[in-house]
Amino acid sequence: MNKKGQEEIVGFALIIIIVAVALLFLFSFYIRGNDGESAESYEVDSFVQSVLYYTTDCEDFLGNFSVQELISECKAEERCSDGRNSCEILDQTLRDISSSSWQFGSDRPISGYVLNVSVEGLELASVQEGVHEGNFRNALQSINSRGDSIEFSFRVYFK
Repeated sequence: MNKKGQEEIVGFALIIIIVAVALLFLFSFYIRGNDGESAESYEVDSFVQSVLYYTTDCEDFLGNFSVQELISECKAEERCSDGRNSCEILDQTLRDISSSSWQFGSDRPISGYVLNVSVEGLELASVQEGVHEGNFRNALQSINSRGDSIEFSFRVYFK
């Protein structure tokens, strides 16, 4: 009779311990979680890497260009197979990707961003939105494509 009561107490204690560990686990995520005040460096770096490999709607006879390939096409003043200007497509693609990925405003933690693409020191595209002051995170990617030295920089400002 006594043993049955002890087994129930041990079972109850195990349940309490499991619940306590689960709560500690959740609490640690809450404490370490993003407080919404800034973009993390890895987010900005990942964004730059992703943008360079994004497939655009500009194409030639081999298929659609990635943003990285479109930068070279723009520098060479080439046109897409449908006759559109590759620099205009590059600019619009960068604007669309940035605006859909980085929401900014007075009610958001991000206050603005600046994206620049240059080849051999010549600026090919620039996208600037929001307020550009205060704290920021940035990423710079330098690549060689078709013998051109491309610099792709992105800076996110936060409150």
